[in-house]
Amino acid sequence: MNPQPILTKETRLAGVTGVGMAFVGGYVDVIGFVLLFGLFVAHATGNIVMLGVGLAGDAGGLATKLLALPVFIGAVAAAYALIRWRNARGQPCEVLVLALQAVLLAGFMLLTVWALPAASANAPSVMLAGLTGVAAMAVQNVGARVVFTHLAPTTMMTGNVTQVAIDIVDLAIARGRPDEALKARIRKTWPPVTAFALGAMGGAIGVLVAGAWSLALGVIVVAVLAVLHAVRGERS
Repeated sequence: MNPQPILTKETRLAGVTGVGMAFVGGYVDVIGFVLLFGLFVAHATGNIVMLGVGLAGDAGGLATKLLALPVFIGAVAAAYALIRWRNARGQPCEVLVLALQAVLLAGFMLLTVWALPAASANAPSVMLAGLTGVAAMAVQNVGARVVFTHLAPTTMMTGNVTQVAIDIVDLAIARGRPDEALKARIRKTWPPVTAFALGAMGGAIGVLVAGAWSLALGVIVVAVLAVLHAVRGERS
């Protein structure tokens, strides 16, 4: 009989962080897309696709989508430079990344409330709100790549869903008796996929119930995660 894995406070916090951030990824992306004329605040790839759609004839929000990629890259570069600076001094970065994202998400919410309702996707207030959201989610993306490296991706689910499909086949071959490696993959990939889907559905409900103010839930989730990491001494 294989021993059960020991769940320490650190591993539990890691699990909560992965699920919470995946929820925020789906939640914020849906709200941004619905309220800001089809802008993906978390997915650079989605904005490139929408840019192509705009060039094909639907030019709504074209300027914002053109700016989304350089803003995303710039925010990633700035956040990464800050992370490297702290790492060089032996300072942890979990709380820094989460707090920075929470501040940017709060700015995204307030700017979106201020910008809406808007008649045009190219209104300066709409562009400012959307690009602030892009910067906030760029921080989450770079954090996932260089700080929370032990977690599955929390914004782009393609890789996770692919892994889920692979795990289903491996689980079937194992006849419901997976080895420890398969169990570890399942524990890593399934929760964020589920959380992202719930976040997407929650974002749709949030827009219907509270409009741009629904972004407050995303701010709260990230801020709570920052506090949890601070309390645990940033050991995730």
